[in-house]
Amino acid sequence: MADDFEAMWGALSPVGRSAQSGGYFRQPFRTAESELRSWFVEACTARGLRLEGDGLGNLVGWWGEEHATRPDERLLTGSHLDSVLDGGAYDGPLGVVSALAAVDRMRERGVVPSRPIGVSVFVEEEGSRFGLACLGSRLLTGATTWEHARELRDRDGVALPDALAAVDLPGLDPGAGDARDLLAGVTTFVELHVEQGRALVDLGHAIGVASGIWPHGRYRFEMTGTADHAGTTRMEDRADPMLTYAMTALAADEQARLTGARATFGRIEVEPNGTNAVPSRVTGWLDARCEDEAALSELVAAVERRAQQRAETDGTAVRVVAESVSGLVTFDPALARHVAGDHAVGDWPVLPTQAGHDAGVLSTAGIPTVMLFVRNPSGVSHSPAESATVPDCLVGVDALADTLERLCR
Repeated sequence: MADDFEAMWGALSPVGRSAQSGGYFRQPFRTAESELRSWFVEACTARGLRLEGDGLGNLVGWWGEEHATRPDERLLTGSHLDSVLDGGAYDGPLGVVSALAAVDRMRERGVVPSRPIGVSVFVEEEGSRFGLACLGSRLLTGATTWEHARELRDRDGVALPDALAAVDLPGLDPGAGDARDLLAGVTTFVELHVEQGRALVDLGHAIGVASGIWPHGRYRFEMTGTADHAGTTRMEDRADPMLTYAMTALAADEQARLTGARATFGRIEVEPNGTNAVPSRVTGWLDARCEDEAALSELVAAVERRAQQRAETDGTAVRVVAESVSGLVTFDPALARHVAGDHAVGDWPVLPTQAGHDAGVLSTAGIPTVMLFVRNPSGVSHSPAESATVPDCLVGVDALADTLERLCR
């Protein structure tokens, strides 16, 4: 089983990796992510898993349907294969590879599952191409409609339907039917994921269980002013939106530090983007996360107030658009206790996360959900420095296999 995991991981490691940074560029429906999808199809086929696609890029390989005594209580696991721009190796793919390895492990043990077990791949979890995080799982659950999704465009202006049409892989036909069919009969979802922090390092555990996900959202701040000459325009005559943006970014940082929240401007676009020109427009995307929904609303409102105040000084204008907002997710406490308790090494720690996941979308849709975390020695994520050791990954495979087996009893 260790050899199988390492062989699968070795096959994925070069795909989409930058020779310069060591990070990964695996955006949906582009070459690297499509290569990973083909790999997943081959891996499922080699294991005799029945493959299903929903026409939008989501895939599930089913095992154990023919012998299941509880065929209407489907058990789903898996994660995603896409990455953020210049991301780490483990965020997403670890959950997919571990799920396939867990099926292998259960077969080695002679397990005959009482419930059909599906290994899933959700598309565009990161939102790195079309801007909407967890797009695939949102479409599956109905949290986002195809009518809305079809209007999404990437940074090059390519619409989602056109991106789908350009890829010749299983499950990519938006006219194929109801996207939610893939979740028919699914009564439990288990997602294994690399931890995106250092809690397990501090606690000295290789495995943890998520209690819930903080509320979080993405907000587009549009700041408009007047383009002008960088050399001949006096400072007092300018309407410079870059100044408004700069003070807004500082205000977001200050507000988050004061309240124990998270606030990040990680993406910015400038027009006309010339070295010797005062900008006419600056657009910045705020990622905000708080412990509860009221705090999230107040954080964003406070940042917007500061932006508007600065705009009055600069002679600019500010417009804020909420592109996506996800509320507080509390995973089924009884399910978390059931999964975390009574292990040979003692109970696995239960901890919250500030990162969004497909698990949160499925939980919000009413599917009992549990998340397993694998220790990340660096504590760094969404970066080439993201890491996990092979021994911890193998502990994760066993933990996932044990969890799936336990949920089939």
